[in-house]
Amino acid sequence: MNQIWNQIEQLESVASPGLLVDGDCVARNIDSMVRMVNGDTGRLRPHVKTHKMPAVIQMQVDAGICKFKASTIAEASMVAGAGGQDVLLAYPVVGLNIQRLAELRDQYPNTSFAVLVDHPSAISVLIDAFPKRNTPLRVFIDVDCGMHRTGIPWGSGLDQLRHLIDQSSELEFAGLHVYDGHLHQPSLDERQQAVTQIHQEIADYVGQVGAPEIVAGGSPTFALWAQQTGIHCSPGTTVFWDIGYSEKFPDLPFEIAAALLTRVISKPGDKRVCLDLGYKAIASEMPFERRLKIPNIDDARLVSHSEEHLVVETVTAASLAIGQPLLAFPRHICPTVALHNSANLIRDSAITGQQWSVTARNR
Repeated sequence: MNQIWNQIEQLESVASPGLLVDGDCVARNIDSMVRMVNGDTGRLRPHVKTHKMPAVIQMQVDAGICKFKASTIAEASMVAGAGGQDVLLAYPVVGLNIQRLAELRDQYPNTSFAVLVDHPSAISVLIDAFPKRNTPLRVFIDVDCGMHRTGIPWGSGLDQLRHLIDQSSELEFAGLHVYDGHLHQPSLDERQQAVTQIHQEIADYVGQVGAPEIVAGGSPTFALWAQQTGIHCSPGTTVFWDIGYSEKFPDLPFEIAAALLTRVISKPGDKRVCLDLGYKAIASEMPFERRLKIPNIDDARLVSHSEEHLVVETVTAASLAIGQPLLAFPRHICPTVALHNSANLIRDSAITGQQWSVTARNR
């Protein structure tokens, strides 16, 4: 745990439950990302889903990063508005979102937008929706390298997609998107072996037919893909990090840059306290007993969780006062950030009074 979280000043000025972000830690995490690709910021395409904040985009742009990855139209719009030059919408575009994407291209003509495809029908829809212009719509083929969520496996089906794109004047083949979100092995050697296998599959494809850009990897494998020259890396959680990744992947050099402020609101028993940290303030997708960590309550056992309440059992309950502020760290920071309208900015271990808007939380 970063030592800076042990000495945050002026917490009394922040309402709870509230999201806290340390801007200095964010800057160091961005610097680490740049160092890991040896300063070649052209190989970085960070995912914005973790933070959804224009302020973070601007920090990354200032660091020389110009390409980004997004999951929603709102995120893509935020990136363009904050100065991003190139946005890959790494999510299938269907329904009304096709029209929204067309409007986004018109709104931000100086930003290049790209989308994913993994099925011939998706290509047909895009051809109909984006009639021939001076600039074709850039399209990445989404490759299923083992996660089995979206994407198409290597083989004839992928070759067919490539042929359909190449035959179209409305679309331009931009490359391959190879997301390995299934690789969470704590063992660095096991992660390395899995990445090596996927990289060989990529090399076999590129050696035969080529590809303008390969976007690969997630946060747990970022350092391994960074070693592969020419591969474009798309880590996301690295900008804020979290308890889950810091405990599971100690080999990665990132700092926890976000936390939640909560307060004791009740003491329903000799060994219990209730905090104002319901699942409207912290994401509930993790198993209940592993949802968060409260460093100042070492023996905390989570008892119940509801919309506005979190009941915790601890032998230190008697020493905790009603209204006492505590810091809590989500095991998975990304969906928690999306529950908050803004984050309270910390600089030099103190609340600054400034807030960073979570602009793209509304998809």
